[in-house]
Amino acid sequence: MPEAVHYRVSMLRPHSHLFEVEATFPAGPDVLEAVLPVWTPGSYLVREFARQVQDVSAAGPEGEPLAVQRVDKRTWRVRGQGRAVTLRYRAYANELTVRTSHLDGSHGYFNGATLFLYTEPTRGLEHHVTVQAPPGWKSFTALERRGEAFVAKDYDELVDSPFEVGPHTPLTFTAANVPHEVVVWGDAVPDAGRLCSDLQRICEAQAKLFGGLPLERYVFFVYLTDKGRGGLEHKASTSLLFPRTGLQNSRGWEDFLTLAAHEYFHLWNVKRVKPKALVPFDYAQENYTSLLWAFEGATSYYDNLFVLRAGLMGASRYLTRLGETLSTLHATPGRKAQTLAEASLVSWVKHYRPDEHSPNSSISYYLKGEVVAALLDLEIRRATGDARGLDDLMRLLWKRYGDESGVPEEGVEAAASEVAGKDLSAFFDRAVRSTEELDYSVLSHVGLEARFRPRESASDKGGSPPPRGKNDSRPRGWLGVTTKGSATIATVLEGSPAQEAGLYVDDELVALDGWRVDAAGLLSRGEDKSPGDTVRLTVFRRDRLVEVPVTLGQKPADAVWLARVDKPTDAQKAAYQAWLGAPWEESG
Repeated sequence: MPEAVHYRVSMLRPHSHLFEVEATFPAGPDVLEAVLPVWTPGSYLVREFARQVQDVSAAGPEGEPLAVQRVDKRTWRVRGQGRAVTLRYRAYANELTVRTSHLDGSHGYFNGATLFLYTEPTRGLEHHVTVQAPPGWKSFTALERRGEAFVAKDYDELVDSPFEVGPHTPLTFTAANVPHEVVVWGDAVPDAGRLCSDLQRICEAQAKLFGGLPLERYVFFVYLTDKGRGGLEHKASTSLLFPRTGLQNSRGWEDFLTLAAHEYFHLWNVKRVKPKALVPFDYAQENYTSLLWAFEGATSYYDNLFVLRAGLMGASRYLTRLGETLSTLHATPGRKAQTLAEASLVSWVKHYRPDEHSPNSSISYYLKGEVVAALLDLEIRRATGDARGLDDLMRLLWKRYGDESGVPEEGVEAAASEVAGKDLSAFFDRAVRSTEELDYSVLSHVGLEARFRPRESASDKGGSPPPRGKNDSRPRGWLGVTTKGSATIATVLEGSPAQEAGLYVDDELVALDGWRVDAAGLLSRGEDKSPGDTVRLTVFRRDRLVEVPVTLGQKPADAVWLARVDKPTDAQKAAYQAWLGAPWEESG
């Protein structure tokens, strides 16, 4: 049996935020080069994990010290003369996100890419991990346990299997005959029984689509924090970061379920069916693909859909959430500057590195990808008389590429045309490879149409028609900025009156027409004016008081909702029910 790579991870001084790691590599080349990934799969940004590694030393099989040379930002070289080599080092971990690692007095959480040095010659060997934790702490991971060690078949599986270590008692349930664990850090879940029941229904709905689950055990790691929201998929687990107060209301609970459904759907779409450009992972640099929209955007489409299919969201609520997504898209000027394919390709420098100009120059492949996936579903349904839809495309990709061989760059489009029984290149040319506005006419197939209105307030997310009884249809003034905090400009939108007048990001609002104003007051006072009116904005710019005259524009109609057509045909009603699984009459 081939030798394995062995790691021991210790956290006996958790207040230091330092994991202590011992990595033993079997005998091999005379010169061992141990490296650390610069990114972690599922999060397409070079994060330079090696910056947190310190105090690296090496020893031979008898404990004799060996010299260690730092070669570059991620590589340590040891001349082991063909013998086994043990590296000892520490890694600082005080960043609580799903993509990084965190250690304090309450727990230890680590992603393999942040902690485990590897060598290319041993990357395909088994990797064994033992954990030395404070008294009362237990280790949780999706990896198989053999005695005291957790075993990964290779380095890729190790990197894809995060650990949570702490004094936790997991929740458990079974879905599609597979045991599931829910390990919670932070506050207790308000209703643990409901959480397990809801997750079970979502998992089983997804398993039904693909004919079962592709694993023997699954773990949800849930981190309830004061702020932040995010998830990272893994091959047999997921890490979910969510505001603790969010689970205390119905909308927040719904949002958590969609997050969990999103990461769970990645069991198929990303973790097993993946872009060929990611096969195998190159941990040293960016891995480019123009298909992230299909893997993340389509998954975003399905996250709401599976909460609906699990019976945990009504059809009307689903359409409201889809309308909110459309509203966010149409409030982003970057949709006119960047194609969906390009957004996927350059996620490494765009999506995960947003700045004040990002809304003007880029579009999220999650956001627009979700809308495009919904339209593609309806395109396929219209082309096949509702005999097929996006579900069939997902199943075809699973059948064809579920062996992890990788989907070629043209593979999704080719498979979609195959399922639809017609050439869909015109659809993809417009939706994925151009910056034209999307064509929403296919919504009529299910008796819907996209309608637009101005937002009622800064908190208006769209998704619903204007409030009943609202008769104020006059054009309202528009400045064209977003704000942060109580009085600071965060973004000046492309082509807006604010941009033309010379307002800048980080200008601190002081007054409008001589009257003190904050961020909320700026928006409301601006809307009290009419397009074409000129206002005087007084701001602090780098501590200097500046007055800027601004001629207001007309507030755009970028809040979108999905309305029913007035006189639906029987065919439209049937198509609607086939799509959302709800009768037309019960979904008003």
